[in-house]
Amino acid sequence: MIEIKGVNTIDGTVIDVIVESMHNKILQAGHLHLFPCLIDPHVHFRVPGQEHKEDWKTASKAAIYGGIGTVFDMPNNQPPCTTHQALKDKKQKIAHELREAGIPLHRYFYFGVDRNTLDEIPKVKGEVIGLKVFMGSSTGSLLIDDDETLDRVFSLAKDLDLIVAVHAEDEKMIQERKKSAASSYSSHSVVRSPEVAAAAIKKAIALVRKYKTRLYILHVSSDAELNLIRAAKREGLPVYAECCPHHLFLNDQVYEKLQGKAVVNPPLRSEKDRQALWDAIDDETIDTIGSDHAPHTIEEKRKPYGSCPSGMPGVETLLPLLINAYHMGKISLQRIASLTSGRVKEIFRLPPDKNVLLVDLERVKKVDDSHLKTKVKWSPFAGETLKGWPAYVILNGEIWNLS
Repeated sequence: MIEIKGVNTIDGTVIDVIVESMHNKILQAGHLHLFPCLIDPHVHFRVPGQEHKEDWKTASKAAIYGGIGTVFDMPNNQPPCTTHQALKDKKQKIAHELREAGIPLHRYFYFGVDRNTLDEIPKVKGEVIGLKVFMGSSTGSLLIDDDETLDRVFSLAKDLDLIVAVHAEDEKMIQERKKSAASSYSSHSVVRSPEVAAAAIKKAIALVRKYKTRLYILHVSSDAELNLIRAAKREGLPVYAECCPHHLFLNDQVYEKLQGKAVVNPPLRSEKDRQALWDAIDDETIDTIGSDHAPHTIEEKRKPYGSCPSGMPGVETLLPLLINAYHMGKISLQRIASLTSGRVKEIFRLPPDKNVLLVDLERVKKVDDSHLKTKVKWSPFAGETLKGWPAYVILNGEIWNLS
């Protein structure tokens, strides 16, 4: 067993904790705080098909170093995960990579929705965490941009009691705005404006109202979206909202500094929208925080706008950014635990686990690209000094010292 002596809880008490393990170890933890292992409900670990960007050997280590013990992986792979066989093949490949890495990362998988493979959805009930719908185009070929198919998906999900997670951007509006878009990276925030996201969310909420399907809205990024979500929650609809660290900690003024590294879907927003997300965390309109870890290589991100792919890595910096925000008085430790674990378990009906995270709230460290475990070796937060980092992860009785 692993004995954790004198650890601080996020509620202000000091306790001893025993974790079942084949190893006998005592941790003197008076300088550490006890958290549940993080659950990241939104990652793109790029297997299969884009292993030059990331694989589960590198991504699992990056997740552990970010204090994350469980991830939900997205289906926009090559080939996309839209059939039962594709899901089976993907799981087998990932299990092999994790065995090689020696990291028992807990994982769940989204099933991709394609208009040509809707008959595959009943086959995977019980094997996936939910259905992923791309209402707007992003990395990969998955896209549902017609109302008839979208209606069928929500109806089917209700019948099967599956949650629908949406990338909520209106594809027709995106394509129309592209016609007059400038060639600068910053035009990305104009092409995919808050109105583009709000139009898609309004459509998705209407289908929830029609079918009472559970809806999880990914990477909410603007005040316009939040207003719609608040209204849906007041109405009693089963609508849940996720936000991402890049939208919480960056705004659309960083394009000049980050160039293509700042390109992400949905895009970075105004400072007003960024502040609105913090307000939504305070009033609990936001339910969860997911990293949307979507790595691309430096070479890919240096391509001109239009060729530069959208997405950025994030599993390693999610918690340090939030702990640093705690030190700035922006969020409580209890709220961090809810957003990154407790609320995720409730929404997705996850079984209990005994995984443990110990955090050194006082550790100060600079984000250094060369020290990152992700294969792409870069972060949009490189150079920032953050206070509060994971110290130990105990996963399935195995302990990782992250110092």
